[in-house]
Amino acid sequence: MVPAVVVVWDKRMEISNKKNLANIFSDIIEFDVPLSKLSQWKVGGVADVIIRPTSKAELIAVQQWLHANQLPSLIIGNTTNLLFSDEGLHTAVIQMASNFSNVKIEDAKIIAESGVWVPSLATMAMRANLSGLEHTCGIPGTLGGLIVMNGGSQRQSIGRVVSYVETVDYEGHIHHYSNEECRFAYRHSIFQHRKEVIIEVGLVLDKETDKSDIQKKMIEILSARRKKFPRKQPSCGSVFVSNPDMYDSYGPPGQIIESLGFKGMCRGDAQVSHRHTNFIVNNGQATSEDILFLINIIKKSVYNKTGYQMAVEAKLITPYGEIKSI
Repeated sequence: MVPAVVVVWDKRMEISNKKNLANIFSDIIEFDVPLSKLSQWKVGGVADVIIRPTSKAELIAVQQWLHANQLPSLIIGNTTNLLFSDEGLHTAVIQMASNFSNVKIEDAKIIAESGVWVPSLATMAMRANLSGLEHTCGIPGTLGGLIVMNGGSQRQSIGRVVSYVETVDYEGHIHHYSNEECRFAYRHSIFQHRKEVIIEVGLVLDKETDKSDIQKKMIEILSARRKKFPRKQPSCGSVFVSNPDMYDSYGPPGQIIESLGFKGMCRGDAQVSHRHTNFIVNNGQATSEDILFLINIIKKSVYNKTGYQMAVEAKLITPYGEIKSI
């Protein structure tokens, strides 16, 4: 996700700000939203304001208004890798999800808005005989979030097929980044350090004569995920990033965590999954604090055992919209 513009939400201005926002952006705004309804982990307090633009023009107008009024903002997608505070969010939240998800396919090129659901995009590519997104077919998130994290699976990354990324900054200016300018590295991109909203992504894939091989590979990936990953309980997906060096010496994060006896460990209603120990699931009423407790005790134990400090895929969102590594 994109680092938030951190400006303290002045409580004396809160009522008038809400009225102004409601008047200007009435069709795309919602107030006092329980974050547990948005969060993939089903945790978090109440968000003061959620804005869901449906076009580039609306997004630019929102950014310009927030900037002119010096109000804080936070950009989210489908919240797959976000852990919201139990205290809620006292900042304007701009959500780029299904409201911002148009896709165009021309030959081997795809132009997609950032809110498109990644598995849906992979399916569209397959139906157009385009190869290169198969590894993303089971990743539960939006394209914008995938770009920010340079995400992927099967030890692959989305950055390999990106031709350009278009963003809007906090003042409403549009920026265009080539693949090289995105500075893609393993689970990293320049957008982790930019106060900009990803709005559009250009992809260049491989054109195949027959989609059957693409489809077969996607079915294999999805089948493997269904067998080993918990699907019924809320989670953020994989909690810890797979470190290639640690992988070579000790195996993937889940294997190490299980070897240390954490499978099934609970704190409140948060639990290290019995099905895959790199997942922390919510059994009903888990809190952000419960999840953080499990993450931190696992990190400490793995470091003591291996000497490797495991990075956490999820980011902690503070009540005023700061994005912090866990």
